[in-house]
Amino acid sequence: METYTEPKALADNPDFQAQRRETLAGLDDGMIDSPIIEIVKGINSLPYCFTLQCCYGHFIYSGRKDPHSFEALPVTGDIERVLYRIAYIAFCVENSVAGKLFMEALRGLTVIDPENIQFCCAEWFWERHVNSYALQVEPDRLKDRDEAVLDHSEALKIEKIRNEFYTGLKGLILYVQEHGMIG
Repeated sequence: METYTEPKALADNPDFQAQRRETLAGLDDGMIDSPIIEIVKGINSLPYCFTLQCCYGHFIYSGRKDPHSFEALPVTGDIERVLYRIAYIAFCVENSVAGKLFMEALRGLTVIDPENIQFCCAEWFWERHVNSYALQVEPDRLKDRDEAVLDHSEALKIEKIRNEFYTGLKGLILYVQEHGMIG
């Protein structure tokens, strides 16, 4: 997300429910990377949040040119450089008690690896949807880019963090769905 900005404070958004209905009406599973379809559906099942855009995070290198591959990186081999297309999920949150609690729980996922997971805003999302945020998996030094060239060992590390991030996000959503609340 080349327009990374620090998270903004929640603001009033009287159009939240209308924006949510309109966005979800235009959403199709074919628009979502298959490994995270259930996560996106889970977020969108909550009445105080909806997704705007997402990417599973892809690793492209000599020998793997498919920019949408979901295959794991080989642990060994003669791969020197890997183009990493950032893993992220952008969402809009309602300025309500439930929305605030869920947003803080999402922000808490950065503890998985604070140097490589950011909770942020993107100006171009905010301009269209007030109270839009994103969670992204990207080395902190590159947090303002939507893709980066990494050496193989760092790419393996980012892949592991990406997987832990999505596991944590899925667990959070399941918890909220089962308990109806955070905490």
